[in-house]
Amino acid sequence: MLHLVFCWHFHQPDYRDADGQYQLPWTYLHAVKDYADMAAHLEAAPNFRCVVNFVPTLTAQLLDYNQQFESGELRDPLLAKLISSDLYALPAAAKRRLIEQCFKVNHPTMLEPFPAYKRLYTLWKTIDESDAAGLAYLSEQYLADLVTWYHLAWTGETVRRARPDLLTMLAKGEGYSLEERRALFDLYGEVIASLLPRYRRMAERGQIELSATPHSHPILPLLLDFQTGRDARPDLALPKAPGYPGGAARAEVHVQAALLDHHAHFGQHPAGFWPAEGGVSDAAVQLLAKAGVKWAASGEGVLRHSLAAAGRDLAQKSSWCYTPYKLPRADTALFFRDDHLSDLIGFEYKSWHGSDAARHFLHALDEIRRHAATPQPLVSIILDGENAWEYYPFNGFYFLSELFGALAEHATLRTSTFSDFLELHPESLAELPHLVAGSWVYGDFCTWIGDAAKNRGWDWLVAAKHAYDGAFDKLSADDRDKAEALLKSCESSDWFWWFGDYNPADAVSSFDRVYRQKLKRLYETLRVVPPLYLDSPLCQGGGGMESGGVMRRGGA
Repeated sequence: MLHLVFCWHFHQPDYRDADGQYQLPWTYLHAVKDYADMAAHLEAAPNFRCVVNFVPTLTAQLLDYNQQFESGELRDPLLAKLISSDLYALPAAAKRRLIEQCFKVNHPTMLEPFPAYKRLYTLWKTIDESDAAGLAYLSEQYLADLVTWYHLAWTGETVRRARPDLLTMLAKGEGYSLEERRALFDLYGEVIASLLPRYRRMAERGQIELSATPHSHPILPLLLDFQTGRDARPDLALPKAPGYPGGAARAEVHVQAALLDHHAHFGQHPAGFWPAEGGVSDAAVQLLAKAGVKWAASGEGVLRHSLAAAGRDLAQKSSWCYTPYKLPRADTALFFRDDHLSDLIGFEYKSWHGSDAARHFLHALDEIRRHAATPQPLVSIILDGENAWEYYPFNGFYFLSELFGALAEHATLRTSTFSDFLELHPESLAELPHLVAGSWVYGDFCTWIGDAAKNRGWDWLVAAKHAYDGAFDKLSADDRDKAEALLKSCESSDWFWWFGDYNPADAVSSFDRVYRQKLKRLYETLRVVPPLYLDSPLCQGGGGMESGGVMRRGGA
């Protein structure tokens, strides 16, 4: 018998600025397209078991959107435009931004299948070079149809199939009224409000295990020690600061906050963690163990580096990859992602016929089972629950339906959760002498530290933390809460992911701007004058293509 654990990682960076205004819309769009679809696929295959990982910053944003839909006080400008009664009155620059935003989809799967949406794009490309004259040519109805189509394209395939009113809107194609746009707005609100309760119900009936991530998605090993960046990359350039001040205490804050947040929303403490970006080190795992975390997971590269450092022969993957591990001085079990199988789903199968991809995946698992070197082999598939699907036809509907259905009834493959596997097979834990610190991305931390812009971002954060330490005790209770929330947000790994010259320029600019704004607001809350360097961009963006959100290498 081969044990199989899927861990779907649900994460969106906190797109809110220091005033609570959303700078990017990806949280609510992915919610209606991807988190809703995943819930429906799981509900349709009740014997398929897996782990679903919620990052607290995503949960907070979903709840914030619930409040926006209920109150009508909208803090997301794109969502507000969906129900605007006067789109034509937008200034020219805002009109252009709206149009450009509404074509930020994967065109082959989300635009080209819809002739009416494609006509809107063709018209825009025809007149785009006319600049102001072209914008003036576009009517209010064009803008209304465009913002409607963008939101229609971002609805999940299972949502469409369950809502005849949505299918009617898709079939209509053009001439959408304000009443119809408000109906679509209400549908979005209904879907988003249902998400957390749906996943909680599946957890309560034992189909899924809900896991967590340290609160604001920080890289725990780097908070604890910048030098861990050199475990896998000895030549890595580090920030000027020798380390993050009080990093151990800050890492513990994020872990404890995640435990409390998870219990508040799901009714129980999580047994396991997917540390942000799978970032682990000996000290980070010991911190998780101290907090009572029973398991954590990371990438195959970390395991490969760690076993190589211990002198293990890595020639046969079946002899070392498909078992959990344990460090000598920590009770937290460690699971490691199968990079090849996870990346097949994240990147390769999008161009396959759904049933062919499912059969290929099952065959690959059967080959692992036949050649397994351990009595209870376990394969860990860990990837995003959102970013791959926009590249699949029908949002991955046919692939996921076939795969989940086949696995749920398979004779020699058993889908499980990490906690259940540990309960059934505690003897399977292998000894790992030492972790070579790293993440799921190449087994190192180069995505978050080492680049000049990333290191500058760390040095700016270190300076802000010194100011925080010097002023915190003098603040009122209310300002302490505000300062703590701002600091936690600034400690997120998501800022450092984007800093550098290889990412899309508009995304880099947005994250750069909000990071500096939050640092400035932190200084102001501390009653400290912000440094002048926060008035200038930290880095220059690259020129890549931006898709609908954070597309992570390897899919997690």
